Amino acid sequence: MAGALAVADTVRPSAAAAVAQLRAMGLRPVLLTGDAPAAAHHVAAAVGIDEVHAGALPGRKVEVVRDLRAQGRTVVMVGDGINDAAALATADLGIALGSGTDIAVRAADLVLVRDDLAVLPTAIRLAARTIRTVRANLAWALGYNLAAVPLAVAGVLDPLLTGAAMALSTLLVVTHSLRLRSVP
Repeated sequence: MAGALAVADTVRPSAAAAVAQLRAMGLRPVLLTGDAPAAAHHVAAAVGIDEVHAGALPGRKVEVVRDLRAQGRTVVMVGDGINDAAALATADLGIALGSGTDIAVRAADLVLVRDDLAVLPTAIRLAARTIRTVRANLAWALGYNLAAVPLAVAGVLDPLLTGAAMALSTLLVVTHSLRLRSVP
């Protein structure tokens, strides 16, 4: 009697579509894995990834992330295992899958609650827009306070008008932040 046992990771059903969307966003997906080169290249070909770093232990994953950042690239690392934790923490944006290990979830900046890569492009768009919104809100608030508060202290602006303007400024910041709810 002869028998065979084959063990292989399966490609997530939504992976190819997610990679295509990431490419459409102008991003360059890279596969960074501890898997053997043959398996890694097979998966990369199935989902449309050109750059593959296979057989990477945790330290090597961190090196690759650092090298990519040193090239001036913004690195978004997606992982779910213990071996991904250090690289998740090193990346510009670390994203863990909700079904991942506790250490990967703790090391990540963002956790995808759904274990579906289809939400990855939306998560990246939301993260980028959130950063832009925070920066714009800070610039507005700082600009307002640098201009209005000294004028109010000097008595140039009426305190009642200054208070009303502060309330309107706060309303503007909140309204601007609420626009994040419409990220596709």
